[in-house]
Parts: sequence; structure tokens; C-alpha cells
Amino acid sequence: MTSSDNPTAEASPILACTISRDVQNFDLLIEDMEAVMGEAWGDLGFADALAFFQQPDASSLEFVAIAIDRNDEDNLVLLGDIISSAKRLGIKIILIAEEVTPAALHQLLRQGADEFVPYPLPENELQAAIERLRAPAPMPETPDGAAEDADESDTESISRTLKSAHDREGVVIAVHALAGGTGATTLVTNLGWELIAGVKKKETPPRVCIIDLDLQFGSVSTYLDLPRRDAVYELLSDTEALDDDLFTQALMSYKDKLHVLTAPKEMLPLDLVGSEDILRIITIARRHFDYVLIDVPRTLVQWSETVLNAAHVYFAMLELDMRSAQNALRLKRALQSEDLPFEKLRFVLNRAPKFTDLSGKSRVKRMADSLDISIDLQMPDGGKQVTQAGDHGTPLAESAAKNPLRKEIAKLAASLHELGQSEAD
Repeated sequence: MTSSDNPTAEASPILACTISRDVQNFDLLIEDMEAVMGEAWGDLGFADALAFFQQPDASSLEFVAIAIDRNDEDNLVLLGDIISSAKRLGIKIILIAEEVTPAALHQLLRQGADEFVPYPLPENELQAAIERLRAPAPMPETPDGAAEDADESDTESISRTLKSAHDREGVVIAVHALAGGTGATTLVTNLGWELIAGVKKKETPPRVCIIDLDLQFGSVSTYLDLPRRDAVYELLSDTEALDDDLFTQALMSYKDKLHVLTAPKEMLPLDLVGSEDILRIITIARRHFDYVLIDVPRTLVQWSETVLNAAHVYFAMLELDMRSAQNALRLKRALQSEDLPFEKLRFVLNRAPKFTDLSGKSRVKRMADSLDISIDLQMPDGGKQVTQAGDHGTPLAESAAKNPLRKEIAKLAASLHELGQSEAD
């Protein structure tokens, strides 16, 4: 490690600095900085950083890594000054935080930090953040002759602001459990994986994203053994600042194939976000992915209508019992009373009776007739293997490929892939 006492050392020019109360409290950061930057980095204290930014040598810095923990929350004003000074010099900022409250983290990110990495540092996460900082910024895509008009609709403004490499928008698939334990999260996670794994070898796998909008009890991260990141809260609390970089930073990936916007680490009120917030998230996700799967909370909220209108397919999960029947009827009445597109719903019966269970088949028909709905899909009972797969954080295709539920979900993925292809055309 190169000392900050001599930042202009001729042998190895300083390209980066860590800034912290005491860098020895972040030993993993020291190791990663040495691995990525070699000797071309130094470390500074909070007060030293402001003084150093006044020196000519500061202009050679590529980035700084500001490392903080809960004891530094009393220094938010000083930290804000450090971030502002670095931004004025065009220096990129990586914020590394350990056990910092969401409010403090949000304040620092709003002041201009370019990347956020939690501490202890996940493997290779610092290097990935540095590579994102070094990547060239995408050219903005604006229509020829288009003018900035403050009176444009929210949807048009969002579409104009968000950038993507896609030349088309992805298919939105929402899954809504009408009662607890009806298998909505199981369907979302396994369907997302099957959309990727089910393509032929010569075909390019589609890009798939799962968005867990159950802000209180979302468990997509559990079913795929993914950590929950503080960046999710930052994204949800300020979607007006949402761009490609912030969205990418908040995503986690399963085996570098399936991308997930997990539920937040803490339980949050469902009204933390509004319809415009959800629209922004869905819009940017569609521009980056071929399929956007949304795990919808059971509770109807203000932005439920936004998800319903955005979805190409809206699955409503139920079982062959009275609670599901009553909730389906209540949902039907609620949507029709508000003149919302109830016909968009596709009812999925989980733990459906077997082919030879004639009595069960008769009950299914009576249930559909009494509710005046069509049960479009019947998913078999996957048994204990489904619970075990969720506990182990793996899709059924990875742990129980011959499971009957997995086979049906694979068939569903194949049919949805045809929908995606037609959408592309």
C-alpha cells in the first residue's frame, strides 16, 4: 500500500485513494485495493481528504473509495463536503458502508456517490465497481428534433430519460397470490430460470429479470439464495434519480444469468412507493431485459393498477379451497368496480388434482363455474422437493429436474417464449 504522506511518489503515481476514519478497520478493503490497484493507491483521513483535494496532485485521481461504518454517521456533513469536493474535480466516488442506516446512506448517495458496495466486501465486488466506473458512458438516445418539454406526460418523460442497449421492450409477467402459500414466489423464481435454461443450445438465452415488489415479506432472494442489498432501498426511495447505473447496482444475479431486484433488507410500508415509482422501475427493466417477472404482493395498493396495466400476462395463483375462491371473487369485484382489465388475469390452480382424480376434476369445474372464471393452468403438487428447493436456494431444474411441477413450469416457459418472440416481431 502506498502511503498518502507522499501521494506524488514517482515510482508509482497515485490513481486512487481510500478515505476513512481509520482504514485499518476495513482490512478487506486494503486487500482488494492492493489486488486491483497494486501500489497506485493511498489512504487519507476525512480531514486530510479535503486538504488534499486543494492540491494539484488530486487532479490525477481516478476514483476515491470512502469507507464508513455506523460510528461515522455523526460526520455526515463532513462526508458530504468530501463528496462534493471530489465531484467538482471530476473524481469518481465508491461508497463502502458497514451497518449504516438507510437514511444516512441515502443522503450520501444523493450527494453524488457513483457506486455503493456493502462491507464486508463481496468477492470481486470492488473490482466490478471499479470496472463500471471505467466503462464509457452510453450515448443518450433522443429522437431527432425532439425538444425538452416540461408538460410531457410522465410516461414519455421516463421513456426519454432512461437509456438501454435494447432496441425493443421486454415482456412483463406478473404473478399474484390470492392466498398465502399458493406458490406465487415458487412460480416466479422457477419460471424465470426456465425461460433462460429452456432455450436451445444454438439460441441466445433471453435476458430475464425478477422484481420482488413484496416490500415486507418478499422471499425471491431466499428461494435463489441471494443477499438483500441496501441499494434496493435507495432505489425505491428516490426513483426520480433512477438511471441505468443505479438500477444495475441494485440487481443481484443467480449464476450470472438470472437477475433479481430483491425485496429490501428491512420491512417497508407498501406506500413507500407510488404508481410513478413503479412505472419507472418497470420501464427501465423492460428496456434492459427480454422478460420482466414481477412478484406482486397479496395486498392491493395504489400502484397495483400500474402493474396490472403494464403486464402482458397477469397470473393469479389460487388453490382448490374456500379461501382462494372467496379471495378470487373479491378481487374480481374490486377490479370490475374500478373498470380495470379483469380479463387480463390468467388463473393458475396450484396443487391441482391428478389426471385420475375425477372427483377433484369435478371440484375444479364447479369452482370455475361458480366464480365465472376460466382456470387456464393447473399446476401439479410438487411435494417436499419444492420446499427443499426453496430452503436450499435453488430452482427445481437444478435440484429436482424430474419433478412434475418443474415439468409444467418448463412447458409454460416454452409457451411464454413464443409470446416473447411475437412481441419482438
